[in-house]
Amino acid sequence: MYEPSTHPPLPRALFIQRLLQHGGVVLALVAVSLAVGMLGYVEFEHLAPLDAFLNAAMLLGGMGPVDMPRTPAGKLFAGFYALYAGLLFLVTAGIVLAPVLHRVLHKFHWDNER
Repeated sequence: MYEPSTHPPLPRALFIQRLLQHGGVVLALVAVSLAVGMLGYVEFEHLAPLDAFLNAAMLLGGMGPVDMPRTPAGKLFAGFYALYAGLLFLVTAGIVLAPVLHRVLHKFHWDNER
């Protein structure tokens, strides 16, 4: 996916394009995750769509739910969704940081080989 260490680092314009592509992947992941969270809260907790959005967004943002789950299925969903949200944070951070870290390491090794 990335250029090998034998090639020069990408020009700035291509690097920015790569960053935007990674940002697009992250936005898609967050949008799908938010939709799944909303669907779960509507289905299992019978919340209105706006309340479901608020709860799912708060969990994805690391703040915790606004409405405490009342049903056993809702409690299970909220627990698993919270675990998923924590994992999603780590995955999205990795996706966003990967091109930056690759560029730093690539420049470091490219400069040493010259």
